Amino acid sequence: MADDLTTADLAKLKADAAQAAAEAAQARATAAQAALDAALAAAGHASAGSPGAAQAPAPTTADVPGSEAPAPQPEAAATTPAPDGAAGHSPDLVGYAAEVAAGYTFEGPTLAVGALVTEDGAVPGAQVRLPLGMLNRHGLVAGATGTGKTRTLQVLGEGLSDAGVPVFLTDIKGDLSGVLEPGQESEKLLERTRGIGQDWSPTSYPVELLSLGGVGRGVPIRTTVTDFGPLLLAKVLGLNDTQESSLQLIFHWADTQGLALLDLKDLRSTVAYLTSDEGKPELREIGGISSATAGVILREISALQAQGADVFFGEPAFDTADLLRTAADGRGVVSALQLPDLQDRPGLFSTFVMWLLADLFGSLPEVGDLDRPRLVFFFDEAHLLFADASAEFLKQVTQTVRLIRSKGVGIFFVTQTPKDIPEDVLAQLGARVQHALRAFTPKDADALRATARTFPTSPYDLEELLTTLGTGEAVVTVLSEKGAPTPVAATRLRAPRASMEPATTAAMESAVAASPLLARYGAAVDNESAHELLAARVAQQEAAAQAAATWAEAVRLAAEQRRETERAAKERDRELAKLQAEIEREEKKARDAAERAARRRGSAFDSFLRSAGTQLGREITRSILGTRRR
Repeated sequence: MADDLTTADLAKLKADAAQAAAEAAQARATAAQAALDAALAAAGHASAGSPGAAQAPAPTTADVPGSEAPAPQPEAAATTPAPDGAAGHSPDLVGYAAEVAAGYTFEGPTLAVGALVTEDGAVPGAQVRLPLGMLNRHGLVAGATGTGKTRTLQVLGEGLSDAGVPVFLTDIKGDLSGVLEPGQESEKLLERTRGIGQDWSPTSYPVELLSLGGVGRGVPIRTTVTDFGPLLLAKVLGLNDTQESSLQLIFHWADTQGLALLDLKDLRSTVAYLTSDEGKPELREIGGISSATAGVILREISALQAQGADVFFGEPAFDTADLLRTAADGRGVVSALQLPDLQDRPGLFSTFVMWLLADLFGSLPEVGDLDRPRLVFFFDEAHLLFADASAEFLKQVTQTVRLIRSKGVGIFFVTQTPKDIPEDVLAQLGARVQHALRAFTPKDADALRATARTFPTSPYDLEELLTTLGTGEAVVTVLSEKGAPTPVAATRLRAPRASMEPATTAAMESAVAASPLLARYGAAVDNESAHELLAARVAQQEAAAQAAATWAEAVRLAAEQRRETERAAKERDRELAKLQAEIEREEKKARDAAERAARRRGSAFDSFLRSAGTQLGREITRSILGTRRR
């Protein structure tokens, strides 16, 4: 029969089992609380958390950290384990244990974290809890490598899911996917959980596996370059202030031109266009950018593309409202962003996750203070976000952290030391879960001392305590429902109920295939955007330029033809004039010749006449004179 079960059947059976386990746990908690209330009433004590509850005496001067006298260890009377998740605390606690138990008793819903631990062991009657209504005041989970920060993150995520609160977490090391599968029971595990009053049972959780652009196993998360914005992109590209301002100018110009910057090739095309002969005149209208700055931006974009970042930018853009989902059984969906294949690009994906938070801030309505948050955001390896960040970027992060509280969103930064977080951001964090720190170098010692000074006054010598905590133990303080810090409590943390090992490949692939988001975000879409529009604009400009060049050439040829015609006409006129002059000269010559001939003829005739007249005259004279020869 098992062979006939489909993946959907298995998923339904798991959900039914989880629901049954949750109902059973709730029933046990209700019964235990009723028994506790009856016992308290019979003993004549005030209810847990009431003004009449027993309080521990204030610490003496010797109890204050930094005093010469050694700090006393918190006292605890032997008690039976408190019911799992119960809101009250044991009336038999004395000393600082009673103060801790009272300080972590709240009226509203809570998230169980662990139990007070002393040098004699855990005190299950002194449960350490987080009030759900105060988780939008944010928090910090810090500690050296190997002290259990990731497991604390998992415990908090599981508890929030059980409370119906959606969770988003970054899985940079790839070991949080195990929330898909129930944990493995062992005697050692049960001994630990019984010792802190945890009613442990193996449980799997509703998980949505996400990935950046489909790199790794998960539903792809993408966003457009426009939505990502110039500030976050400048941090990813490693630009200085001047280059960042130029990038903002490029975004502004694209926006005014109606050019959608969807992916990196759109941005490259825009920068290239604005620095070309065609685009420079347009850019000068709103202020130009130097060729050197444009060259830096283009080179950094190319480097980002070489790292495979093209898949992160594009459409369909992820709607951050899809993070605010609950499963059919009422538990919050745990959205786990899988990042194990991207560890060589920490700045990119940490900033990309910051975009998710900023987008939530921009899209969610104001809701004020709720009894539980709408979403809690866990930012693992948070130091990556702030490394080499510009002042403007830090300002934006600080503002987002400060204001997103009113949107019902809580943020937990997970890192090695509080010094990894800027002071303005650290000041916004109400909950502190500080795991052990190491002090192997003077720098480590300074960091340890600085961390100890950030906690409220307590009877602990925190500098010593923070170096002696075991794995899975932490110093905790949170904000009470009245907004005041709770007593500092050395805490043995609860164990995750889901698997602490990475999920199997089959389980991850099955979860992705069954995701309702896969159909919407699974395939990338390349819509018309700045790259295509600018290419068309350049083509039009080139065509117009070619047409203008053709027209200019035609005009030039026409002018040249006109000039040639004018030259030919002038040459013809000159030839005609020359010919006319030649004709006139020839005519004149002819006339002159005719006149000379005429004159010669006249002169010869005259000579003849004269000669004839002379001869005739002689003949007549001779005849008359009788001298004519005979």
